Amino acid sequence: MRTWGGDQVEAALASGVGLLRTVTDRDWEGVPAGRLEWSCLQTAEHLAGTLLAYASLLASRSADAYVPFDLTLDEGTGPAGVADVVETTGTLLAMAVRTTPRAVRAYHPYPFRGANREGFAAMAVTELLLHTHDIAEGLGVPYEPPADLCAGALTRLFPHVRPDAAPWPTLRWATGRGELPDRAPVTGWHWVNPLALPAERLTLEALTPAAAVDLHTGGDGGYAWLGGTPLQGARDASGMLVKAYENGVLHPEFGVFVVVRREDDRALGTMGFHGPPDDEGRVEVGYDLVEPARGHGYATEALRALTAHALAHDEVRTLCAVIDEDNLPSQGVATRAGFVPAPLEADRTAEERQREQQEQQEQQGERTAAPQPLRLYVRER
Repeated sequence: MRTWGGDQVEAALASGVGLLRTVTDRDWEGVPAGRLEWSCLQTAEHLAGTLLAYASLLASRSADAYVPFDLTLDEGTGPAGVADVVETTGTLLAMAVRTTPRAVRAYHPYPFRGANREGFAAMAVTELLLHTHDIAEGLGVPYEPPADLCAGALTRLFPHVRPDAAPWPTLRWATGRGELPDRAPVTGWHWVNPLALPAERLTLEALTPAAAVDLHTGGDGGYAWLGGTPLQGARDASGMLVKAYENGVLHPEFGVFVVVRREDDRALGTMGFHGPPDDEGRVEVGYDLVEPARGHGYATEALRALTAHALAHDEVRTLCAVIDEDNLPSQGVATRAGFVPAPLEADRTAEERQREQQEQQEQQGERTAAPQPLRLYVRER
């Protein structure tokens, strides 16, 4: 997978600063930037300060707060000067992204108090595109950024937003800057950097739709996998996430997580949810680790972390795992994580799983076999 980094930041810089330089002869200070309360000059100064803040967070590896300094322009700095500052701070950020290891996370307040290098690159691209649009709108000039940058920002920072054929109008709508047919206007918005759940030896990293698409279609999702490649179960789970994203029903905290071993940044498998809690507060979990990772307690450790995360939500009352009857190792993982066997009769989750087995066989052109006997394990609040 081609992950986002310095190249995308520089492409957004070229798009944004390229437009800004064509209008430096206009009055930026006395004109509001689009729908913002700031002037065009204040918006550009904010943009430069944000890019510098992102670079400083990655460079310092700050985990719990912004680095305590601010950007102040020299008195009398005009449009041309502030455009230079935006380009300079964006270039510094591109360099910081390129030199930051994949697994490093630095502080960002929303929503999960952290982001990795790809997250900071995506936030920077989004800031550049949107604030260039704000300034251009204020000055009455058209601006159309590259569609691939808009689409990439949506699949990395807006997993809760149903995609549309035109990514730039979708990004504007998602950030309260435009309208889309059949969608209510957005009056308050946020982006979502993927959640990371720490365990003793592991980190569970939530898949973005961008990574899920890559995994589902045969890529590596941006991870180095123990044993070389992910299991088919990881690709199938990614496909479920992609489907939820495309339907606009993906809940980022109840998606799919890649289990990563911190000592060597190797992906060991996937673990996650089959969807958000239902009306009864019930949510199903599933997991699968590559063969070389089994037998070391990783699955149990990861499932305990995932369980604690789920039960911290008030709307979750019951976790369940539907496991093949002959899969004793997986049943052992569930038991060690606090799950207990429960009657299978009349359990709709198990019935749905059996139907899924048959549908998968039919889609793959296989002869439909008898459903695999299943066991149900639950963990109550």
